Amino acid sequence: MASFHDLINAVLVIVLVLNLFALGSSRILTVIRIAAAQGALLSVLPLLNPSAGWPSLAASAGAIVLKGFVIPFMMGRSLRAAKIKREIEPFIGFFPSVLLGAGATGVALLLSTQIPLEASQTGTLIVPASIATIMVGFLILTTRYKALTQVIGYLILENGIYVFGLLLVEALPLVIELGVLLDLFVGIFVITIITNRINDTFASMDTRRLASLKE
Repeated sequence: MASFHDLINAVLVIVLVLNLFALGSSRILTVIRIAAAQGALLSVLPLLNPSAGWPSLAASAGAIVLKGFVIPFMMGRSLRAAKIKREIEPFIGFFPSVLLGAGATGVALLLSTQIPLEASQTGTLIVPASIATIMVGFLILTTRYKALTQVIGYLILENGIYVFGLLLVEALPLVIELGVLLDLFVGIFVITIITNRINDTFASMDTRRLASLKE
């Protein structure tokens, strides 16, 4: 059990570091790859559990393919079609964003000590990593102006929710896990189409252009 917890904590530490890299990077393609790597890493976690059954293994394999390859491919195509590379002027600068992300991680660590957990789940970073990743996703979602970057923020936020779901991995049936993945795929698919329409209409993915729409 100790080695299993060590593996979980090692992966979650990498996830927390990737959060800070996502906040500090202005290159949208880099942030897409960070979110993909984060999603694939998190999808591997159930496979590390020696007692994992085939439903968890099937859901993990689907999540790896979807989060690590399919969704990043769709977003990469939208990025190339839009012919943009960087988030130029975020609402909050990149270095202050990293500081806020580090602060959010510290707050998450403090909050996690107040949440009662089962004995088998103590000693892991599941709760603080979940809270910190949700906060980072929300920060990207609300402080970036490019539509694709906001989609990445949504994806990172979902990664945080997925981490928290690891606490309930034995209680969630396969149909629910696969249903969540299907919802995520459909949501990203629809959002990607919308961002392409925004780019076609305004020749830009800057969501501030939407303010120019009048009834």
